[in-house]
Amino acid sequence: MTAVPERGPGRIEIRGLTKRFGSFTAVDQLDFTVQPGRITGFLGPNGSGKTTTLRMLLGLIRPTAGTATIDGRSYRDITEPLTVVGSALEATNFHPGRTARDHLRVLAAVAGVPDTRVDEMLELVGIPAAARKRAGGYSMGMRQRLGLAGALLGDPRVIILDEPANGLDPEGIRWLRGFLRHLAGEGRTLLISSHMLSEVEQTVDDVVIIANGRRVAEGTVAELHGEPTAYVRSSRLPALADALHRAGITSEPRDDGLTVRSGDLAHIGDIALAAGVPVHELRADQTHLEELFFNLTESDEHRNRNRSGHEAPPETLPPGELPPPSGAPVSTAAPSQEVDR
Repeated sequence: MTAVPERGPGRIEIRGLTKRFGSFTAVDQLDFTVQPGRITGFLGPNGSGKTTTLRMLLGLIRPTAGTATIDGRSYRDITEPLTVVGSALEATNFHPGRTARDHLRVLAAVAGVPDTRVDEMLELVGIPAAARKRAGGYSMGMRQRLGLAGALLGDPRVIILDEPANGLDPEGIRWLRGFLRHLAGEGRTLLISSHMLSEVEQTVDDVVIIANGRRVAEGTVAELHGEPTAYVRSSRLPALADALHRAGITSEPRDDGLTVRSGDLAHIGDIALAAGVPVHELRADQTHLEELFFNLTESDEHRNRNRSGHEAPPETLPPGELPPPSGAPVSTAAPSQEVDR
């Protein structure tokens, strides 16, 4: 009798997750949650612990302390993991002499899915014409699409991708954005690691930012942007500030204009018009995710300047640790000798 795949809602929970390599702490008491039906961006500078965290979540590295679970279970405890979790941590985990179709057929055999699913995935990610070409000749963008096809073979509820937009041209990035939104719309859980902040800002619902292995911010994109404000310039700034004050809106001088504590540009314009004040410039003035990212990570780096070392050692399995169990994550390479990204 064939076992019924374990397909819970797909909630990811990271609690007190810690990983030490000797005296170096790569991930330090990390806590965050990824909700089903949403795209969560996982951000951090190089060496911040992103890839180490994802590898612990996928059972490729044992944590020193804490837990990383999917629907309350560790990856190793999921009996049919490829139908629950699909992942792509690297775009190079295939034999260069093997065609894309044959690469996916091998993964499909491990996952227990029919070869017809392979052709469906090649069509879905937009590389059916290259299916019989050797993958070693693929561009980085095509490799990313092949990795995504592999991650989706088991029709998983949870999808974990590390830098999925790397190597994609503008058209490919636009396609990826729409594709990820489609997957989230189906109720799947998406955790996306990326350093392309402007792209993340247009794609994700929630953001987790880490630095030096610790969480420095978590929330929706709107929450992290903070209170909406506007910037306005006028030749009669005192009169404009007074009119805004009488309307119950605070403002403060900035450069040759005002920062207004309101994001309603039409209302600000109407107040200026009613007061007979000319407006030379009026625009939304939110903190961009990129600015927030650098402010948070640079502040954390400054606070931890005296920590011993900033580069993680090679991510090898410590003595006595076992490789991933049978049914390892789709399109996830075994631990490599590269430094955490």
